[in-house]
Amino acid sequence: MRTCTHLDQIRDVTPSSTEGCTDCLAIGSRNWVHLRECLSCGHVACCDSSPYGHATAHFRDSTHPVMRSFQPGEDWRWCYVDEAIV
Repeated sequence: MRTCTHLDQIRDVTPSSTEGCTDCLAIGSRNWVHLRECLSCGHVACCDSSPYGHATAHFRDSTHPVMRSFQPGEDWRWCYVDEAIV
């Protein structure tokens, strides 16, 4: 089992949007499947099952390693770098 070595980068963040994927909304789309929130900056973005995969794009652009599910009733976190559930 892999472990995350980036827990020190998790911050107390404010979501960039409560309406949906920040990046999709910016381009006029509401076509996301699930939402994720970056735990370094609060950026809310769509998952890889969504057409645009903005959460992974945010990781690639920012290198912020840990995100969480932003879906009601879900409580899990993922580290992109270590490919591990946090």
